[in-house]
Amino acid sequence: MKTKPARILSFKCKTCSKPVTLYLQKVSACSHVQPYLGVCACGAPYRHATGAQDAVSSFVLSLDGSWRHHH
Repeated sequence: MKTKPARILSFKCKTCSKPVTLYLQKVSACSHVQPYLGVCACGAPYRHATGAQDAVSSFVLSLDGSWRHHH
């Protein structure tokens, strides 16, 4: 039985150390990557992902919002 990824994660901002809430992004029904996005109160964007290492790396490194997961 597979567990569903958490819908919300919290981290400490790397810029100001305040808590940042990240929300699970809508993706296809695959388990390769579960991307999370959030913005700190200081304005710093924050990205996180779980799943296959190559998909996670490409998501975290994509800064322009054009990232898409393809099979």
